[in-house]
Amino acid sequence: MLIDTHCHLNIMIRDYAAKKEFKPLTEKETTLCQEVITAANNHNVTTIINVGTDLIESLTCIDIAKRFSNCFATIGLHPTDAHANWQTTIVEFKELLKQQTSLKIIGIGECGIDKYHKGYDAKRQRQAFQAQIELAIEHNLPIIVHSRDADIETYEILADYKNEPSLKGTIHCFSYNENYAQKFIDLGFVLGLGGTITYPKNETLRNVAKTVPLESIILETDAPFLAPQNVRGQQNSPAHIRTIAEFIANLRNEEYKTIAKITSETTNNLFNI
Repeated sequence: MLIDTHCHLNIMIRDYAAKKEFKPLTEKETTLCQEVITAANNHNVTTIINVGTDLIESLTCIDIAKRFSNCFATIGLHPTDAHANWQTTIVEFKELLKQQTSLKIIGIGECGIDKYHKGYDAKRQRQAFQAQIELAIEHNLPIIVHSRDADIETYEILADYKNEPSLKGTIHCFSYNENYAQKFIDLGFVLGLGGTITYPKNETLRNVAKTVPLESIILETDAPFLAPQNVRGQQNSPAHIRTIAEFIANLRNEEYKTIAKITSETTNNLFNI
């Protein structure tokens, strides 16, 4: 079995261009979700974790999780969505966590630091990230960390909590070198690897994937984004987890079944699925 640990089915099946409030899935959207899930199942992907990036998308992830037995949800505020009144979103998250089990919430995020998109508010990003780390620690949940062009800042913020016994999580779409891979692993984090590992110029990430312990790797698509090289330019999908698993197996000179087994065990342990 395979697990897509980071997906956005909500974005794949719903137009968020004019989103103002949460609305339950329509019959059409539910059907589209089922089609994506069935295609994933046909490629041995048995579980999908849908990751929230703001309040409305987090609520949609919960709606999907409630409707489909093999889907789970996380709730989070993406650094580029950390608006001026971000604290109100954290309050909403705290209310949702009162029903954590019934809503199938298994993680906090994605949250973190993003210095790629210009015009960001560094102080606001840091504060929103810290608030979500503390929320995750309080509820003994893993953190899904978004870190783009921010290796030093991300590590330093997480390291401030290194003495918290429940600090754990995944570095989503890991993109740094072997040194930072080990730094994050030493803090108790695993590395989320996806389609970017197949890109021809991404030798740094391939070196990481070859050298870190397999137990420190989990698989993700970030669908509908970051499709593997063989379908690059198309919409990504959880079904492509198998492509990523096979690529890593060849890279590490290990059996595909071993990659599937160990990454799934790590995921199940981390998210308590």
